[in-house]
Amino acid sequence: MRLNNISKLIIAFVLLMPVQAIHAQKEVFNPVYTGVTSLSIAPDSRAGALGDVGCATDPYMDNNSQYWNPSKYPFTNSQAGISLCYTPWLRKLVSDIDLANLTGFYKLDDYSALSASLTYFSLGEVIAITEGSQVIIRPYEMAVDFDYSRKLSEHFSAAVGMRFIYSDLQYNYSDDVFPGKAFSADISMFYSNYIGLGRRDCLLGLGLNASNIGSKISYDGGQTNEFIPTNLRLGASLTIPVDEYNSFSICADANKLMVPTRPTYNQFMSEVYPGEDPSDLSYTSDYAQWLAATGYNEMSPIAGIFKSFHDAPGGFEEELREIYWGVGAEYNYNDQFFLRGGYHYENEYKGNRKYFTVGAGFRMNVFSLDAAYLISTAQSNPLDQTLRFTLSFDMDGIKQILGR
Repeated sequence: MRLNNISKLIIAFVLLMPVQAIHAQKEVFNPVYTGVTSLSIAPDSRAGALGDVGCATDPYMDNNSQYWNPSKYPFTNSQAGISLCYTPWLRKLVSDIDLANLTGFYKLDDYSALSASLTYFSLGEVIAITEGSQVIIRPYEMAVDFDYSRKLSEHFSAAVGMRFIYSDLQYNYSDDVFPGKAFSADISMFYSNYIGLGRRDCLLGLGLNASNIGSKISYDGGQTNEFIPTNLRLGASLTIPVDEYNSFSICADANKLMVPTRPTYNQFMSEVYPGEDPSDLSYTSDYAQWLAATGYNEMSPIAGIFKSFHDAPGGFEEELREIYWGVGAEYNYNDQFFLRGGYHYENEYKGNRKYFTVGAGFRMNVFSLDAAYLISTAQSNPLDQTLRFTLSFDMDGIKQILGR
């Protein structure tokens, strides 16, 4: 689909929603700003059906732990696996924005594993007007990452990884606009053990993943730099067996962007132009200069991580608003058929992503197919009715078939 200039502005509004919304709700709406927003999109259907929860879910044959917590891979039952995830994104606005993710892992032995993924986020075709002529451009974002995970004990594992990020969002061919590049690292941990609840042995999972710890990204040759979505994720899950064939799992994740809160336009107005109407947007150029003077643009990523825990203008109450979370439940029949549901919450003043999720999965020896569907509870949410698909292959099952 080719987009005209109006459609282009709609896409820009969606991708940079916090930038635009702050002018509509200056008094209270104060999100955390980051570049490369595609890194925050959950790629797979299992986690997508569980309210975007996956940090500590049961790792059994879970090929997509690379995004949520790579340290789960040593606990998988399979020797190797590959998954392909596809999400048609923002279908209420446009028809050609898509997210694709390819993930694979290989266990070196019973204690360690290698894993990698490729994520590609396409913004479709955009018609740009330059020097009186029309040019079709195709903005996109992509990321490639590699992780090494290892069991440090029978019940505990850890992983480290590296990621290369490339973001080409040019809507024109100006000499002052360039694709952005960044490098980042991930550190994750996972604990899994059986605990007794009544007469049942239940599987407890606890996870931690600090992702996208790395450089900032620039689209103007380094004159200004944006933080990438450095994120701290904590998760827990409990799998309860009902009988030989049936089990039930509950899980939850909590996330905190480790990115400093940008000083707001309201703060600028109260400090520089006290008494003036803060809804007057004629001072935006002065605000940009004031923002640069605060040192926000020059702040290093590591300094930003530490500052992100105590810099919200509203104090501790606003810091708590920056935590977004999800809860989910999964029914498992004989490790072959799955029903899932969940809920995801983000405070209305920090992004307002609130939605229910449902999904199902079917698994055989060789492959599994999962689907998830999103039902928004926030009014006019462009993510409403988003559908995810994931096709996974178990390399052990393929080897058994070929061996026959």
